[in-house]
Amino acid sequence: MDLKPQELLVLLKVSAHPERKFTFAVLAQELGMSAAEVHASVKRATAAGLVNERGRGDWSPIRPALLEFMLHGVRYAFPAEIGPVKRGVPTAHAAEPLASQLHSEADTPVWAHPQGSARGPSVSPIYRTAPKAALADPGLYRLLALLDALRMGRVRERELAAQVLTNALKPLDAAA
Repeated sequence: MDLKPQELLVLLKVSAHPERKFTFAVLAQELGMSAAEVHASVKRATAAGLVNERGRGDWSPIRPALLEFMLHGVRYAFPAEIGPVKRGVPTAHAAEPLASQLHSEADTPVWAHPQGSARGPSVSPIYRTAPKAALADPGLYRLLALLDALRMGRVRERELAAQVLTNALKPLDAAA
């Protein structure tokens, strides 16, 4: 069973809100996916060793495995495609938490979206509904922007994104 990019959207949404218990229906609504797509994503992520499934409807991301995949595999499995300049939502090094730390003079990469606040080279989001879901959820937006920094960034941007993600995706028992 091959992983698809929407698995990362689902797992990052749940990882951004570890205190919440999500149903497939709620995740589907908040991510702009169908419940069947969310369920299939969780099944594929479970088969890949990224999810711990304890029982019917009781599952959670395996945060160290998710982090390892994001740091070492995602830029090869799901590389970002850079397109023409468009209006959109800033991502990667142009979004927080990296924007304030890097002070980059480079172009502002964006996910093309009509509600976006910036213009720059368009970047393919990890999944087509990611920009809309990110606009509605700042925690998810932060993780998706860091993911894009890993997918497309230069060495300095990737290293900083890796540090921030390592802290954000610590195992829950280690976060206390």
